Amino acid sequence: MNRLSLTLSRGVAQVTGVALGPYQSAVIRIGFAGTWLLFLLREFPHRHELYGPTGPWGWNLAKQLTDDNHAFTALLWSDGRLWFELCYTLAVLASAALVLGWRTRTASLLFMVGVLSLQNRSVFIGDGGDNVLHLMSIYLVFTRCGQVWSLDARRAARAAAARARGERVPADLVGPVLWAVLGLALGTATLTGRFDNGRLIPVLLWTVWAGLGLWWAVGRWAARPEPRLLLDVIANVLHNGALAVIMAEACLIYATAGWYKVQGSRWQDGTAVYYPLHLDYFSPWPGLADLMSSSGTIMMIVTYGTVMVQVAFPFTLFNRRVKNALLVVMMAEHAVIAVVLGLPFFSLAMIAADAVFLPTSFLRRLGDLAARARGRLARSTGRAVPAPRPTEESTADHVGFTA
Repeated sequence: MNRLSLTLSRGVAQVTGVALGPYQSAVIRIGFAGTWLLFLLREFPHRHELYGPTGPWGWNLAKQLTDDNHAFTALLWSDGRLWFELCYTLAVLASAALVLGWRTRTASLLFMVGVLSLQNRSVFIGDGGDNVLHLMSIYLVFTRCGQVWSLDARRAARAAAARARGERVPADLVGPVLWAVLGLALGTATLTGRFDNGRLIPVLLWTVWAGLGLWWAVGRWAARPEPRLLLDVIANVLHNGALAVIMAEACLIYATAGWYKVQGSRWQDGTAVYYPLHLDYFSPWPGLADLMSSSGTIMMIVTYGTVMVQVAFPFTLFNRRVKNALLVVMMAEHAVIAVVLGLPFFSLAMIAADAVFLPTSFLRRLGDLAARARGRLARSTGRAVPAPRPTEESTADHVGFTA
């Protein structure tokens, strides 16, 4: 009984005392935000046809659909071209800010608003990768995904180093300004009745906004450390819970896809992969598709292998070596899908979801390689680069106001 109690107490202390998976949360932040950013930039010339007021899925049709399913989209607050351009630009900027880890908390909130607004405006645009981005944009709001590999982490590390040297750190002004602007925007939208299509998103936005204000007020004026420690515990629990949900979501995607494939006759006879290779919509490289499908053995191996990997993956989480091997196989498979079937953004979204299971040691080595490459590039251009400060947990969420 004492051993069980000790194990439980250690588990509770770990879940409440530390934001787990700092590198995993950082890589999925970069992966999902980068995927959405690349998609928005690639479709920039076609944005009006996809999501704008001149698209085939008109404003009135979208309004009728959202009135029925209560989906949130800020694009339906106005049917003007200027409002659409403003929303699209803000979606691009929020994605770029989240990739860089600049004001991660506010950026993740605006990233979610941008994803939901565009996707719910034209629900028939996109593929399965959009569904993954849709869900993950909501989950990322609850994570502390700026602990490493972010401008927030670098700013916090510099502030901590300055304090250690006895220097005075100037007060953060950008964070409170962003918080005030966000509050003004939320207040205006609420008072003008824009949030009349559902309560989930406005409640989430107001809750996060109030939490950011409370975090800043406690960090600046609290005389005792207990209030800040309590907020840290709440933030850690939310982060760890959201990270667990992201992992469960990825497992659910593969498990359901695998078991549905098992029931299909074409997957059972080993010919299912052959057919999409010969659809014009999924054949950007017809010669490559013909080369792959020319061998019945290859088609059978790929078909059966896909089913086995997807069904088996959730069970391999109990064995680290097997899990890592299957991660390599699945990421390679998605890379092939991106090239052969012409689905780059679907593949990038799935690779980003897979990245949550990557081992910390590998991600650290990857970060070290990136830092060395950056140093060599800076030396070749004659610029000085500060030495990296590798830390397991950044103080980005513990210094200043990182709204």
